[in-house]
Amino acid sequence: MITPRPDLKVVLATQPIDFRKGVHGLVALVAEALKADPYCGDVFVFRSKRKDRLKLLIWDGSGLILATKWLEDGGFPWPPVRDGAVRLSAVQFALPLDGLEWRAAAPSPVKTPRWMG
Repeated sequence: MITPRPDLKVVLATQPIDFRKGVHGLVALVAEALKADPYCGDVFVFRSKRKDRLKLLIWDGSGLILATKWLEDGGFPWPPVRDGAVRLSAVQFALPLDGLEWRAAAPSPVKTPRWMG
């Protein structure tokens, strides 16, 4: 189970993938295309070309977890297709899994205090 802890880092691959890829193919994709460590504990999220399926890859400390989600109707909201990845917070991660727009949970800027004392 993927626990949405506050320090959870989620990486969305913006390019759709060949959905026949398994664990080893996705590990190679994370390392080569996303330039990330697939064993760091971050959640890596990939989508199909039709936007109706997701694959999630995560290292839990003892092994790799590969989860898949299909939508019967509609598609997952996704950033524009380009090279690279988009990083999300734990809250933003929960939204696309429910079919909601992930940009709706954009954090408000926090202002630094100007005066102390």
